[in-house]
Amino acid sequence: MIVDAHQHFWRLDRGDYGWLTPEAGPIYRDFGPEDLRPLMAANGIGGTILVQAAPSAAETTFLLDIAGRENFVRGVVGWADFERPDAPAEIARLAADPKLVGLRPMIQDLADDDWMLRPDLAPAFEAMIAHDLTFDALVLPRHLGRLATLMAGHPELRMVIDHGAKPRIAEGASADWAADMTRLARETAAFCKLSGLVTEAGPGWTPDDLVPFVAHLLDAFGPDRMLWGSDWPVATLACDYGTWLATARDLVGNAAAWQTISEKTVIRAYRLP
Repeated sequence: MIVDAHQHFWRLDRGDYGWLTPEAGPIYRDFGPEDLRPLMAANGIGGTILVQAAPSAAETTFLLDIAGRENFVRGVVGWADFERPDAPAEIARLAADPKLVGLRPMIQDLADDDWMLRPDLAPAFEAMIAHDLTFDALVLPRHLGRLATLMAGHPELRMVIDHGAKPRIAEGASADWAADMTRLARETAAFCKLSGLVTEAGPGWTPDDLVPFVAHLLDAFGPDRMLWGSDWPVATLACDYGTWLATARDLVGNAAAWQTISEKTVIRAYRLP
């Protein structure tokens, strides 16, 4: 059974997706369970992790409502305002819903690259630890050094790095990213998602473009700390659901490693029942 570790739903009339504009083209429309179910059936997907796409409390409520109705949603990675003085209490309230498995500040979109290291946010990270929630790190390569510092201060925080930290595949820039990812894999217990790479590769990508990046992630983290995600529907800007699934499976190569990445690791990373 494949568990998709990273997919989204959204409804435009909610109005809190600042990044989702008409310029996004084919993904500038509503996406819901009815759109994903046929793709799951066609590709042998047994469950998913539903991940936030807007930095609002309403987004988390929206996703948890869907998860309460849809059994295939195994868990929700929501959003909470870490800057609120009562953030620990809010995190505790959200964690009372068994479908909430993690939280994701949208760090890549924040103007302050040092945001995650602010002392006033430490209680929020400690609350995540206390309630056994996973921190989804939506970061860019320039954030990786800071991420290592964050984890050194909160070594018990369970972390998943989204989209391999979005290496600049289209630009062929990888040396600093590779060194920083190796450091994170060595110095922390972080997990890493095999997701989002096709959109970073740009138009006209080929599997060969992804080979060195996937190989490096496998070498650094190993299958036991990697999990596959579709990043649907964002990934449809680069290819369809089945193409990315097949490409990822081929790039991993080894059948046992693929079973671990596509099923076993996501269960451990998000403490799924």
